[in-house]
Amino acid sequence: MATQPTNNRRAFIVKTVKGSLAVSIGMSAAAPLLQSCASAKSITAASSIKTGFDQLPLPYKYNELENVIDAMTMEIHYSKHAAAYAKNVKEAATAEAVDMNKPLEDVLANISKYSAKMRNNGGGHYNHEMFWHCMRPKQNENAPTGKLMEAIIKQFGSFDQFKKQFGDAGKNRFGSGWAWLYIDKDNNLKTGSTPNQDNPLMNISEVKGFPLLALDVWEHAYYLKYQNKRAEYVDNWWNVVNWNYVQERMDSYKI
Repeated sequence: MATQPTNNRRAFIVKTVKGSLAVSIGMSAAAPLLQSCASAKSITAASSIKTGFDQLPLPYKYNELENVIDAMTMEIHYSKHAAAYAKNVKEAATAEAVDMNKPLEDVLANISKYSAKMRNNGGGHYNHEMFWHCMRPKQNENAPTGKLMEAIIKQFGSFDQFKKQFGDAGKNRFGSGWAWLYIDKDNNLKTGSTPNQDNPLMNISEVKGFPLLALDVWEHAYYLKYQNKRAEYVDNWWNVVNWNYVQERMDSYKI
């Protein structure tokens, strides 16, 4: 467990700054590496990837991402911040007569029809449920393989160039938000960023598509360990990316 933070550092955990600048960075890619379809009208995923309204157990212990993300940050992030989104999205769903037996993705795809509470908390819940699974305990050699690596190289030129573009999307996000690797409606792999708890599934998002990889760049995700050094957090985060899960999401992609 990480050492106990000072009061000032605890205060930063709850600091939130609204972001207003959206970043979308992408290059054209060959669709066959993703799915053998020339044109896509909608983007969905297999049921195994769908998200419910309940908070699922964390897939590892709080201290298993050390020394990239400290245990105290993980505990506060999961048990306080993410738990609140899960609680609040169910409150919003009840108030707005949403069928919680259906996946949350159905709501997010039409989020403009719902309240700000649903948008903020539905996005927050979905983003965090995905984020936890995008990570695993630190690997000595951590990189994608197979079709995922082929698609990344085809799209971005090299794995390092992809990491730079994705990393820049997170580092340059103004205020709070997320960085994404996603498949757009034309089957192109792209990187981009969304403010606050928005995500590419939302019909109001400036970047739209099916997300494969998510990085939380809200300050509460890294401040205890990194303080204002977001770039250092982003650079270290590659050591705990769960590429198997990213591959699973890509395999689940449907036209």
